[in-house]
Amino acid sequence: MNIVRLAALMACNAILTGCQPPFGTAQPAGSNAGKCDASSIQTLIGEQASPALLDQARRKSKAAIARIVRPGDVVTMEYNAQRLTLTTDESLEILRVSCG
Repeated sequence: MNIVRLAALMACNAILTGCQPPFGTAQPAGSNAGKCDASSIQTLIGEQASPALLDQARRKSKAAIARIVRPGDVVTMEYNAQRLTLTTDESLEILRVSCG
């Protein structure tokens, strides 16, 4: 009976450990360092995306990182509060500005 209980506890521990974020990725409580805010750059919709505009948008939105996503691009789908995304059409016209 004790072996079954020990095995069950070990299994639960393994499952819960897998749910933890990687070490060092958590932001301190109340910290907004690098947290993206796309509300201030919604005026970029309709503009032509470029590396210079992307960097300017990243700085203005206070995002830590930024990317341009065109139709058909393969992108990671995990949420990242520090990332700015400019979604464009084939001609690099900005269709959507978002964080995450």
